[in-house]
Amino acid sequence: MVRLLQIEFIKLWNNRASKILITSYFVLLTSIALIAAIKFDIGPVKFHLADQGIFNFPYIWHFNTFVTAIFKLFLAIVIVSMMANEYSNKTIKQNLIDGLSKKEFILSKFLTVISFSLISTIFVFVVSMILGLVYSDYNEVSIIFSNMEFLPAFFLKLVGFFSFCLFLGIFVKRSAFALGFLILWAVLEQIVFGLLGWKVMSWDNAKLVKDFFPLESMTNLIKEPFTRLSAVQNIGNQIGENMKFDYHVYWYEFLIVLFWTALFVYLSYALLKKRDL
Repeated sequence: MVRLLQIEFIKLWNNRASKILITSYFVLLTSIALIAAIKFDIGPVKFHLADQGIFNFPYIWHFNTFVTAIFKLFLAIVIVSMMANEYSNKTIKQNLIDGLSKKEFILSKFLTVISFSLISTIFVFVVSMILGLVYSDYNEVSIIFSNMEFLPAFFLKLVGFFSFCLFLGIFVKRSAFALGFLILWAVLEQIVFGLLGWKVMSWDNAKLVKDFFPLESMTNLIKEPFTRLSAVQNIGNQIGENMKFDYHVYWYEFLIVLFWTALFVYLSYALLKKRDL
């Protein structure tokens, strides 16, 4: 497995565009620390974002994993381009001629997906820990290491999303079309949800069905954290809005994403096995 990973990282690092995107992605992951520097000091109006509790333990695990997950599109481009380049440069055919089986080829791509996801999770953990130790009002060990289920949720969210991108890269072969298909799929999920709630069933039942859609199930792993902030809660109370939501990560949400991940990897292998290269 180490050999397969080495092959993939050599390919990626020798590709200038991939190298720039990967570097930019990890720079953006660490740039969340710049949020702490946001200050407004205009006359009587004084506002420091870090003082709003966004870096308090254990809330920081929720906030940082949600925000940094937005940057996954950078690596999505790398994953899709990684497969498109295999076809355009004919390296996939050369790898198979050199003795790499199609199963090993897909395994090498999936190991790359897992590696990117794991390194991203470690990055977020380290940055969050540093920011929390600097800015958090709560530094008790029991508080620091609570609510950490958002980290494995972040990891699985990336694995599932990148596995989908891997499948699209093999299915479409061209990175631009694959990314376009990804956007189209996201739109289709919302259209199907709207049609189900409008014509087929109640909106509550449609929402339950929607939770099983691939991209929606990945989104559900980490729900928005902003309504947890005390400032938002206070505003909600003042206008009579109930701001109590369920932010927990549930085991069945993990299972749904694991199912889609396994399916996308299997479909990638089945497609590659069937296709005449």
